[in-house]
Amino acid sequence: MIGKINTIETMGLVDGPGIRTIVFLQGCPLRCSFCHNPEMWENDGGAECTVDELVKTIRRYKNYYGETGGVTFSGGEPLNQVDFLLETCKSLKKWGIDICLDTSGVGSNYSELLDYVDLIILDIKHIDNEGYRELTGHPIKKSLEFIDVCNKKNKRIWLRQVIVPGINDNVEYILQLKEFIKKIKNVEKIELLPYHTMAISKYDKLNITYPLKGVEAMDKAKCEELERILLDK
Repeated sequence: MIGKINTIETMGLVDGPGIRTIVFLQGCPLRCSFCHNPEMWENDGGAECTVDELVKTIRRYKNYYGETGGVTFSGGEPLNQVDFLLETCKSLKKWGIDICLDTSGVGSNYSELLDYVDLIILDIKHIDNEGYRELTGHPIKKSLEFIDVCNKKNKRIWLRQVIVPGINDNVEYILQLKEFIKKIKNVEKIELLPYHTMAISKYDKLNITYPLKGVEAMDKAKCEELERILLDK
């Protein structure tokens, strides 16, 4: 089976526990206003790779993973290549490799795949349909369905949300987010990520209009304060 890989990062330290190999799969159905990987949107980009080739690459770094590390599949949207990912994860589990899935939850036919995933990093775009559609161009339905499946399977979850000035950088939204998160089981970690403008040059290079032109980077101190409010018991 052939998949499309954009890039592979070795020795990753922020996308899951421990030292990890990060595999960025090509293709994504969403068009998030704050996306910093527009080069991964189209399905026909990236480089072709077989399951065996990818597994061999990931296994090469197994000695560095230790007890907590492993591989993280990101993108793009990894669920965009669910069949390829399923076969890859089946093979990786034979070698005892920890698997993390970094996803927005937008996909289909992923139930069996989740049985091979040890940890899910779920990217929350927004908490209601109107806001979700405005930020991504898609309804929130598939993301909510994914959360429901994760709840039923008791999957371990880390949550992330990008905080953008003028969109969700206020206490009212954060309190609503706190209520939204109460519906998600097995949440081990929650992070608010400050929006940045470092991807603008990518959009210029690809001749794509940058959706948040004129929006300044999120103040990190304010983002940290909102995270304290979110985590406050």
